Formats: sequence, structure tokens, C-alpha cells
Amino acid sequence: MNSPIADSSSLLDPTALPLRSVNSIIGSALVVAPHPDDETLGCGGAIALLRTLGYPVHVLVISDGTLSHPRSLKYPASRLRALREAETREALSVLGVGDEVTFLRLLDGSIPTSTLPGIRGAIARCRTCLEAWMPETIFLPWRFDPHPDHRATWKLIHTTLIALNYSPRIIEYPIWDWDPEQQGDFTNIEQIVGWRLDIQALLETKQRAIAAYRSQTTNLIDDDPEGFQLTPEMLANFVRPWEMYLEEVR
Repeated sequence: MNSPIADSSSLLDPTALPLRSVNSIIGSALVVAPHPDDETLGCGGAIALLRTLGYPVHVLVISDGTLSHPRSLKYPASRLRALREAETREALSVLGVGDEVTFLRLLDGSIPTSTLPGIRGAIARCRTCLEAWMPETIFLPWRFDPHPDHRATWKLIHTTLIALNYSPRIIEYPIWDWDPEQQGDFTNIEQIVGWRLDIQALLETKQRAIAAYRSQTTNLIDDDPEGFQLTPEMLANFVRPWEMYLEEVR
């Protein structure tokens, strides 16, 4: 039985949530990532398990990820975008995904919402992808994730699905809610249940995939003092023998 998300304690003690096997989500899947690496951090275990069982998995990366090191001279935006896409391909290869990845290359930090220019074009491009794939399950970033690009990504796909009159299973994954300083308030979020996916069998595979993102986990780009790098504390949340997911009760 699923456990309702009543407050933020589910993130403070996620081991209280029920543990499921991949058999609970078998079928074709689309993993939507706001930035290159979110798909591996949040869903790397699920991706690897589904591919091991032979199910098709597509990955849709929404933004170009070029704000991670905006002041680097060694890696200006065009070179950084190419690097991050290469890292994504490497990580997905480790997870068992071949060329089934699409990069929308929307501007990092400016994924459009209903109040921003470009929303119609973004919806049209997402619609083309969804019509081509028609996955049984879509993994999306948690709708209330502290990062605005993550929330905008959820809204973008949600709006596209409404336009398509298409209702696949939606499974949401937290990223920045794992950071205590950014964690949102889960109080009074009704009809959302939490559960964990057992990824113990392929945890090492996920760890190797995460390591492919050298621009985000090491000092590879060393000429931007304000450049982004995942801390060991943050990374620890994604290398557990399970992944946490959130799902709306229908």
C-alpha cells in the first residue's frame, strides 16, 4: 500500500515508504529531464532496470544546461552544451539506452511557462515527441521542486498531455527537495503517494552513469568560481539502493 505524503518527513525518513520492484512500472517509458543529468540522478536505476528487461526507454532533455558554468572562458555556452550532451549520451549508454535521447535545447533558466514567450513552440515540440513515442509511463520532475526549471518542465509536459488528450501513467521524482535548505513544504498535499523503487541490483551501474557527468561532479571546469558542482552530500541522496517517487492517486 502506498503512503500519503502528509509532510516533509517523507524526505527526512524516506525508508518509511513502501519498497517496490520494477515489476510495478514495467512497460515503455519516457524520462523527462529539465537539465542534462536529472534523468540519471532521479531515475537512473529505473532506466537501467527497464532496459535490462527489454522495455524501450526514451529520454527527453528540456534545457541546454549552459547556466551551470556561465562565466567559464574554457567552456562558453556552445562548448558547454556539447559537453553536457556528450555526458548525457555516455551516462545513458551505461544505463542501457542507445540513441533514444532528444535534446530540446531550450535556454537553461528560461524554460517557458504560460506567462513567457516561446510556450507554444515548446509545447509543439514536446507534442511531436510524445506523438512519436506514446509511452505507457512518463517520469517527470516533482511538480513542486524548488528549482523553477523543474516546475516549468512539469507544467510544460502536463499542458502538452492535455492538448493531446493523452493520459499515460505519471511518476514524479524529487531532485532539489533533497537539499534541506531548499526543501519545499509537503503539508496538505492531498492525493499524492510516495514509494521507493528497489534498485540494489543495478546500483553500481547507476553510480557509473552519474560519474559520466564530470562537469557537474568534479573540477573539470575550473575557471568559473561561481560554477555549479554537486556536493558529496547532495550526491549521496542519489546513490542509495532505492529511488523515491511520487504519484498522484487516480
